Amino acid sequence: MYPNFYHLFKDLFGVEIYGLVIINTFGFFVAIAFLLANYTMKLELKRKESEGLLQGMQAKKWFGKKGGIFDYASTVFFGFIFGWKFLHLLFNMGSSLLDNPQQYLLSTDGSLVLGFLGAAVAVGMRYYDDLQMQKKYPEPVLKDVVIHPHQRMGTLTLVAAIAGLIGAKVFDHMEHWDEFIKDPLAAFADPFAGLTFYGGLICGGAAVLYCANKYRINWKHMLDVGGPAMMLAYGVGRIGCHMSGDGDWGIPNNTPNPGLPDWMWAYTYPNNVAQICNPVTHAGCPEGTVPELICPVWPTPFYEAIACIALFGVLWYLRKRISVPGVMFSLYLFLAGFERFWIEKIRVNATYKIAGMEITQAEIISTVMMISAVILYFFFKQLHKKSEKTIPT
Repeated sequence: MYPNFYHLFKDLFGVEIYGLVIINTFGFFVAIAFLLANYTMKLELKRKESEGLLQGMQAKKWFGKKGGIFDYASTVFFGFIFGWKFLHLLFNMGSSLLDNPQQYLLSTDGSLVLGFLGAAVAVGMRYYDDLQMQKKYPEPVLKDVVIHPHQRMGTLTLVAAIAGLIGAKVFDHMEHWDEFIKDPLAAFADPFAGLTFYGGLICGGAAVLYCANKYRINWKHMLDVGGPAMMLAYGVGRIGCHMSGDGDWGIPNNTPNPGLPDWMWAYTYPNNVAQICNPVTHAGCPEGTVPELICPVWPTPFYEAIACIALFGVLWYLRKRISVPGVMFSLYLFLAGFERFWIEKIRVNATYKIAGMEITQAEIISTVMMISAVILYFFFKQLHKKSEKTIPT
């Protein structure tokens, strides 16, 4: 497995580029997932705008206005962080800092000199931009502009990322409540470890809908735009889970291999980033050993990646053929719930006892998703019929 790109390049190309340890494999694919979701949603918003289903929002924008105190303060802050952390890391590529880059980024280690240098350069660039703008507009001009829905995608993606990360952490702590109660501080030591997809989906989706409403983007169309994008993002994210070995694998698989590569059938996830040796208890490995599962498991992240990318293709094909707003999202909700419900049968997960049955958090939520999808389908159909009746002929 490849915890970071150093291991990936070493295995695939036979070259050792030590600086690549700062590129986390799982984080890389999560970033790619967000970019692809942003791109597909922007394409769909543009299509709906061209068909007259969505309209832009009138706004006023200053041209030639110099940045204020807050603008320059934020520039100083981000410039300082860049120099303090990332430039310091760049100048210490061969040091022990790269042994655990995530721990370094979350620590107080860094270079104050490079931090101040980064802040100075950032302020200088900002001031230069202001001067160039003043040459074009000697006096600040307030103009009326139209901001189209697809131009909001940068903001919406950022909101989804922040709210989704918070939701994913909260749901993970709920799923592993006993561990959280034992040591709450340890649970927050690494904000990128232990993330639950459904938590990210629910919280990120709610935040996006709230912002979309502020920007006067019809909520039903926003849901339809998000459905295929979320399916694609989930599938790509699962590639990162599989390649890094983050612990989201299946139960032990001792069935005979039908002739497939081990990583497609029963895999031990050698050098997994989760540092786990026992796939059942998620017990860590003896110190100094390369982490590898003591028995092979179902590579469920690989199966989910294939399934969800294929389901994205289905949704993308149908997007122009479904005319009732909201129905596309209902279909996404059902397919996502259906896929996750059945993959849970061979996944390792914490279980709850309900009415004498053992059931996972994901099975509960996926069941609710499928039931909700059916209800929403009829709700959106009925809503569409009522809206058609109110349109004068």
